[in-house]
Amino acid sequence: MTLAVSAWLGTTWSASDVVAVGREAEALGYDGLWVADHFMANTGTEERSDRAMRECFSLLAGLATAVPRVRLGSMVAGITYRHPAVLANIAATTSDLSGGRLVLGVGAGWQLNEHAAYGIELGPIRTRIDRFEESLAVLDGLLRTDRTTLDGTHYTISDAPRVPAEHRIPVMIGASGEQRMLGVVARWADEWNCWSTPEVFAHKSAVLDEHCARIGRNPKEIRRSTQAVFVIDGKAEDVQGPVVVAGSVAEIVDTIGRWQEAGMDELLVPAIRGSAAEARELFGRFQTEIRPQLG
Repeated sequence: MTLAVSAWLGTTWSASDVVAVGREAEALGYDGLWVADHFMANTGTEERSDRAMRECFSLLAGLATAVPRVRLGSMVAGITYRHPAVLANIAATTSDLSGGRLVLGVGAGWQLNEHAAYGIELGPIRTRIDRFEESLAVLDGLLRTDRTTLDGTHYTISDAPRVPAEHRIPVMIGASGEQRMLGVVARWADEWNCWSTPEVFAHKSAVLDEHCARIGRNPKEIRRSTQAVFVIDGKAEDVQGPVVVAGSVAEIVDTIGRWQEAGMDELLVPAIRGSAAEARELFGRFQTEIRPQLG
C-alpha cells in the first residue's frame, strides 16, 4: 500500500494563509490537510497563552470549498467543547461541502489552559473517557442510524433523526492510553492516530490489535496514522514538540521506513508552531527531498 502523506496546517496563521498554504500543499501532491482543534497554544499547565488559535471546523469548511482534491480532517475535536449532536451536524455539513472528503477526528479532551481560560469543564481522566465513550455512541447513532435514543450519564438523546449527510464520515480517534482509550478505538474508530516514534507506534499498534481481538474485530479495518515534528538537517534540541524527528534527509527517510514497517498508513507533517512561510519551506522540502525516497 502506498503511504499517504498529509500536511498539518497552523491555526495561528491568518485564515487566508491557511487556505493559501492548503492549496499549495495540495499542488505539491500531499494527500490530506489536517487542522488542530484548540483555542490557544498549549503551555502544559493552566497558565494562559497569548497565542490564540482559529476555530477548526470553520477553517475546514473554508478548505472544503477552496481545495478540491485532498482529504480534510480535525486533529482532533475535543468532545468537551461541543455537544456530540452539534458536532455531528457540523461534521455532516463540512463533509457535504467537501464532497465527502472529511475525516472526523475526535478525542476526549486534555489541554488544561484552554479549559481553564474559557470555563469549559475538563474533569478527571476517568470522567473524560466515560463522557467520550458516550459521545461516540451519540455520534455513531446520529451519523449511521435513522433514529437515536440514548439515556446516558452525560448525554440524553431522544428519538433523534439521522443527521443529513451525503457521504459516510469516517471517525478517527486520537489516543494512546493502553488500558482504556485504545479499547475505545477498537470499538468505535475507522482510523486511529497518535504522536509517536516508530518503536512507540509499533507497541501501541500491537496493543490496539489485542483490544480488537478481544472484541472480535479485524484490526486491519482501522487505518493508522502518526506524526512528529520534523527538523530537516537540524537537531532535535533546536525545537519543542511532543515528538521530534531530526537529522539528515537519509536519517528521516529511515525513521519513516520503520514506521511503515510497523503498519503506518498515513504520515502527518505538522507545521503548527511556526509561520506560514516556515510551513511552506518545510512542506516543500519534505515533498521534494523526502517523499520520493519513501516506499
